[in-house]
Amino acid sequence: MYIIVVGGGRLGYYLTKGLLAEGHEVLLLEKESEVCETITEELGSVCFRGDGCETTTLNEVGTSRADMFIAVTGDDEDNMVSCQVAKHKFNVPTTIARLRNPDNEDLFKKLGINITISATNLILEAIEREVTTHPLTHILTMQDKGWEMVDIRILPESTSAGKLVRELALPAESKLTLVIPRENKPYVPTANSVLKEGDRVIALTTPQTEEALRAALSGA
Repeated sequence: MYIIVVGGGRLGYYLTKGLLAEGHEVLLLEKESEVCETITEELGSVCFRGDGCETTTLNEVGTSRADMFIAVTGDDEDNMVSCQVAKHKFNVPTTIARLRNPDNEDLFKKLGINITISATNLILEAIEREVTTHPLTHILTMQDKGWEMVDIRILPESTSAGKLVRELALPAESKLTLVIPRENKPYVPTANSVLKEGDRVIALTTPQTEEALRAALSGA
């Protein structure tokens, strides 16, 4: 794929390095000349000095043929604007933006940015996975499709423990895709599968039905 990365800080540098190692064609956009020179010395001619928010710059680096556009500067507004220009002016199919402030996530979603990455949210989700009493963890959010993948624990007090899947009041928009028992091998659940205390259930749901799904599986 041809991937454009905006922002030559540590995140942009290591992201570009990793994508190059995977065999992708990568171009890194960075405004600071000294940063560009350093990256060019270490990674080769992959860095272009320019502003990722400017249409003329994006046109010059061939954004119209990019498969993916990733903005990882330290400024949420710059990341938002550059992804917007890439998506709506150059029709890039997949845009990814770094978020420093998680409160901006809803705005980014409304503007059509496909994927947002927030270090704060990633750390919180990692904590959730380690706290055994926390029933629900987000695994993946497909914002452009309106779907989420979640991991839900069946706690000792969960009313779903010991019940058949067909006996549960699951939201119509939700689908159980995998059950990971505490000891046995994972399996794809059917209507006659019995959920047990300690099971982890991987499910697809929507943001609107997430709470109903949580209540159906882990509610007391």
